[in-house]
Amino acid sequence: MLTVDYDRFGLRAEDRLLDLGCGFGRHTYEALVRGADVVSCDMALAELESIRNTAPLLIDDGLFDAQLSHTLVQGDGTTLPFADGSFDKVIASEVLEHVVDDDAALRELLRVLKPGGVLAVTVPAWLPEKICWKISSDYHAPAAVGGHVRIYTEKEIRQKLRDAGFNPTVSHRTHALHSPYWWLRCAVGVNNEIEDNFSVRTYHKLLEWDIVKTPWLTRAAERILNPILGKSLVVYATVPVSNTAPVSNTAPINAEVPSAAEKPAAEELLVHHSSTPEVVRAT
Repeated sequence: MLTVDYDRFGLRAEDRLLDLGCGFGRHTYEALVRGADVVSCDMALAELESIRNTAPLLIDDGLFDAQLSHTLVQGDGTTLPFADGSFDKVIASEVLEHVVDDDAALRELLRVLKPGGVLAVTVPAWLPEKICWKISSDYHAPAAVGGHVRIYTEKEIRQKLRDAGFNPTVSHRTHALHSPYWWLRCAVGVNNEIEDNFSVRTYHKLLEWDIVKTPWLTRAAERILNPILGKSLVVYATVPVSNTAPVSNTAPINAEVPSAAEKPAAEELLVHHSSTPEVVRAT
């Protein structure tokens, strides 16, 4: 299930893409299928290991070229271990709402993008998110450790992008059918297992069926409902061609692993170039 529209994003074969907060790799895999070289970056080691284990299976199925460059990095979005201007495109999907210093993260994304590069940032849309927060305090921080720390309006996220140095362009909303699902989960207990409640379990199966089968009826319903109930807001932004980001002291991704004294504080770096990426802990 993709949140970013790759056609609006303009991803091309041979682009170098950073998938920040990659999770289990939904946007990573689509980028590889489209012929991009991808860096999958996340703070969660388990999710990077999942991508490491899944990528070879997708190559065996012929979904993408085994010669593409795919790198796994465990890193913090506010202190990225990449050289300035390393990427043509960056995706940060459902990331910023978790980051206390989101302005620092946006400055880092500007720094690692090339002049003329494109960012796709997605955050929970204001109305569906506001309802979730109202229904359950367990849905967000501080009760949810590592959970959502803020709710964005589109006006606010666009201003933050401008303040960081981006030029925000088009936007859209998506996943309208997911909003009632999360309201339901918040109402019955967001920390309960999906299988514990008949309504949640049934709705979850409906969403799984929709993702796999993509029937015309639900696709049409989402297109109608997305402008109001879309769970995610997607905003695209470009880096000015004249952009001059500050010089970074962090190491480029293909450089030798820096010494402990040279690394950003409290950062672990996992780097491996391969069509079947391996998670390697740098100490």
